[in-house]
Amino acid sequence: MEDFVSTTRKLLALLAGGSVLIAGNTWAHHSFSAEFDAEKPIKISGIVTKVDWANPHVWIYLNVKDENGAVANWGAELGPPHGLQRSGWQRETLKIGEQITVNGYLARNGSNRMNARTVTLAATGARPGATLDAASSVGTEAPAAAAAPAKQ
Repeated sequence: MEDFVSTTRKLLALLAGGSVLIAGNTWAHHSFSAEFDAEKPIKISGIVTKVDWANPHVWIYLNVKDENGAVANWGAELGPPHGLQRSGWQRETLKIGEQITVNGYLARNGSNRMNARTVTLAATGARPGATLDAASSVGTEAPAAAAAPAKQ
């Protein structure tokens, strides 16, 4: 009988711990519209400075020059790693120092952050000129393409 009680307690503890982990990840995730504005499309080009390949979203960072030549670092949220892999991405698709163009939507808070819809690799990339789906969380909340730069 003691073995049964011990095994049952261990199983319940394992289930409770798993539930806490799942609930924490669900709570931490956000909707597109809570953080990004589907009415503010933006297109930026710059040099990759960092790639953060992790759940729940991959983030890429790039240095972007404005019309006055000033450089600002931008962060672009992509989809989850497994979604990007289904779209043809690999962890090594982007390398530091490569030129890219990102189409997406501005952050609601006005920061240099965006939700990426597509990423186009320049001649310096592993797949020159290829435009890759960013597995965006935008879903059906926004227009199909973000072609025009937004005013800042």
